[in-house]
Amino acid sequence: MATILSILGSSYQYLHWLQGLSSMVCQLRVSLVKDAKKQEQMWERQHEQAADKIYFMCSDLGGFFLKIAQLLAKPDMAPAAWVRKLVTLCDQAPATPFDGVQRVLQKELGQTIDEIFETFDEKPLGSASIAQVHKARVKGNKMDVVVKVQHPGIEKLMMTDIRNLQLFALYVQRTDIKFDLYSITKEMETQIGYEFDFKREANAMERIRHFLYENNKKSPVIVPRVLRDTVTKKVLVMEYINGIPILSLGDEMARRGINPHGKIAEAAKQKILNSLSRAYGQMILKSGFFHADPHPGNILICNGPEVALLDYGQVKELPDNLRLGYANLVLDMADKNASRVAQSFRELGLHTVAKCENEQQELLRLAQTLFDTKMPAGQTVLQPFADDSSIKKIAVEAFPEELFSVLRTVVLLRGLSVGMGVNYSCAEQWRSMAEEVLFASGRLTRDVNGTSRRRASLRSLRAGC
Repeated sequence: MATILSILGSSYQYLHWLQGLSSMVCQLRVSLVKDAKKQEQMWERQHEQAADKIYFMCSDLGGFFLKIAQLLAKPDMAPAAWVRKLVTLCDQAPATPFDGVQRVLQKELGQTIDEIFETFDEKPLGSASIAQVHKARVKGNKMDVVVKVQHPGIEKLMMTDIRNLQLFALYVQRTDIKFDLYSITKEMETQIGYEFDFKREANAMERIRHFLYENNKKSPVIVPRVLRDTVTKKVLVMEYINGIPILSLGDEMARRGINPHGKIAEAAKQKILNSLSRAYGQMILKSGFFHADPHPGNILICNGPEVALLDYGQVKELPDNLRLGYANLVLDMADKNASRVAQSFRELGLHTVAKCENEQQELLRLAQTLFDTKMPAGQTVLQPFADDSSIKKIAVEAFPEELFSVLRTVVLLRGLSVGMGVNYSCAEQWRSMAEEVLFASGRLTRDVNGTSRRRASLRSLRAGC
């Protein structure tokens, strides 16, 4: 293992050096040009070249590298050229040829396509890292459906990629970034492992649909219905939702003659984000069982504009102590209460060691970076590992594996909001929900003057001893 870590370390250092050299060469060329517009064009070409290289690497390697592309395709984390190129891999990844799809369906369902379906589109509606989807109609049923078919051999490939990533994480956290990356990759291994079981996904979809539809006069998001008779481990048939991919929203507005930056468009974007954020606040804080993969390929915009949430392969159930602990942290972030963040972190099992003077404020910044969607004032691109970042100033020695899905969900929601040009705080929007669940649990009380008071959990009291 030491040899493998050494090889990974050498490769990482070489790639880091190569990237730095490329950037330095571009920077030198740019410095020789005085015109600001030309400088911007030079950097844009540099970013486009890098985006092409990353795109083809992720596309060729497939497996977990397609998920890496999805994470990189976020406007709050990467240059616009990267986002434009890599975001296509969210739903336009390399597809399995149709004869391969036919074999999977016949093996899983025990019948041919013609025996089960009245119509079946050979061209997929979309293809992602684990599966692709086709529009069809089941015989004897007039409803249009979507058939999700797992890519053959993808489970073995992706799990191998993740185990290699774990070795890489061990190296990086020992040498460069003082953050418990290994625990995050372990949670990735667990969560992505679940994605290969479509029966589990069908159960999750039905459970979330029931929760959202039963607890709201109108669900904030549309959740497709499952056709139970046609669900296996590698095939899932569900209701077809007619909508526009959120990635195409700007183009659709332009086609309809709507100014993408005008008041009508801004109101629509706010409504879309409010619907998504309300659904996630309810799932995470009230239920504890939530959809954990809100990347752009999993979101459709329907009439209204209503929002449809697709793909329930990655879901997470938080134990009550973490759900309520996160509710406490939401209040801290919404109220900008730096003095309480350390206690909330302890309650969550998130262990930090400060390497700075202003520890409380840096802990609040760290919490906001990890668990809130709002971008810092004046910033459009977040650099979590920059030298002046809170992650560099505060070592995260232990990060609970189960919290990774919350972090991932918030980070993806932040990318969506930045991409739509709306800077909002999920913590501020979820504040009332956090108070509600804490009151219900007895962790939050009101005194005779109506002032809210929090009670420390037994875990946080022990951690403070």
